[in-house]
Amino acid sequence: MTRARVLLLTAALGPLDYRVPQGSDAPLGSVVIAPLGPRRLGGVVWEDASFGAPEAVGDNRLRNLYEVVAVPPIAAPLRRLVEWTSDYYLAPPGSVLRMVLPGVAFADAKRGVVEYRATGELPARMTPQRTVALEKIGDRQGMVRELAALAEVSEAVIRGLVNTGALEPVTVSADQPYQEPDSRFAPPDLSDEQTAASAQLRDAVHAATFETLLLDGVTGSGKTEVYMEAIAAAIDAGKQALVLLPEIALTEPMLTRFAARFGCEPVAWHSGLRSTERRRAWHAIASGEARVVVGARSALFLPYARLGVIVVDEAHETSFKQEEGVHYHARDVAVMRGHFEGLAVILASATPALESLAQVEAGRYRHIVLPARYGGATMPALAAIDMRQDPPD
Repeated sequence: MTRARVLLLTAALGPLDYRVPQGSDAPLGSVVIAPLGPRRLGGVVWEDASFGAPEAVGDNRLRNLYEVVAVPPIAAPLRRLVEWTSDYYLAPPGSVLRMVLPGVAFADAKRGVVEYRATGELPARMTPQRTVALEKIGDRQGMVRELAALAEVSEAVIRGLVNTGALEPVTVSADQPYQEPDSRFAPPDLSDEQTAASAQLRDAVHAATFETLLLDGVTGSGKTEVYMEAIAAAIDAGKQALVLLPEIALTEPMLTRFAARFGCEPVAWHSGLRSTERRRAWHAIASGEARVVVGARSALFLPYARLGVIVVDEAHETSFKQEEGVHYHARDVAVMRGHFEGLAVILASATPALESLAQVEAGRYRHIVLPARYGGATMPALAAIDMRQDPPD
């Protein structure tokens, strides 16, 4: 009989032992479905020695795993990151693992999903809730629960609109491939300072060893164009790249700038995605198909198949702090993920955090400075005003 220690997606328990059914294989990192009382919970096969010595359980008391899910195993570096985050931020390991394995990880990526969109026809009986729902839905589409959340009505209202023909079903495939970014699509015209800085970033990516680089550039110095050259180096090396942004609102402008540089948009990951979009993105990331991912802090815990570089844009922003659920600082966890994965982490900022500058002084981070604006533009003149002498109107 083969035993497997499984870390379940629950905050209440640590790893539990299960029996692997005969004929099945569940190596370390395998994503599984396991019984817990009457429930079926997802989990990951974990090392025996993690989280302390467990209670010895006889073979006759073990229950069988239900299923080994057909997704790539969670690699050892990411398992170490889960353990570190749990220990450092005093969070249940199962809660941290839930960020690695959201619900869409267990959905079949090849199976179509039914979403709904407005037909333009109004139902014979309009109620205030139906009116508000159709106004807020507009030309968007999504699953019933997503439209209900968007319109701030109950799911029964959305189903009523479906039954009256005001909303029509649309089958959406979550298995469509993403476009391949081209590192040579539109190379930028860099200044001498930008060229020197981008060369350091490219070399760090090609070295494939852990290093943290603080890209410290004044506003308008072209930090984005410089770190995009590090992304291009990762693409050329057959690796994946992750760009973390502090706000969802910044994602759309970044997608546009990326498309102008590499010929296609990167894969987005944030809370504003529909369920089908999240499912498609998660499976593409886990398989390695998604070459570049731009997202909010939660994108940091996704199971990248071959991650080559992490960029934290506007790394000084306090919104990288997660203050609900598992509390963590994405900037610091990004550095730790780079440590476990053995890759370059780039922190880009016009006003670096004091913690980052202290790491530079200690010799732990490499400091790359862009002191001037691109193209000869000058910084505005700044002066302090004593508001006791010159109060506002």
